[in-house]
Amino acid sequence: MPLSVTLALIAAAVALTVFAGWRGARPWDPRKGVRMIPWRVIMLLSATGVFILAIHLAALMGMPMRTY
Repeated sequence: MPLSVTLALIAAAVALTVFAGWRGARPWDPRKGVRMIPWRVIMLLSATGVFILAIHLAALMGMPMRTY
């Protein structure tokens, strides 16, 4: 995957993480019923994607990966 695609995916994943974190932190409104979208799970999954993409970005930049 080229560098430009990796950077675009990191930006999208960070934006999704921030948005889902904001939505998940809002107080629950009992008049509207239960939440149908699990915002905290989406936040955790997109943050995991950011972490994996950051590792890929480091590999693209030539940082040595050490295995012990």
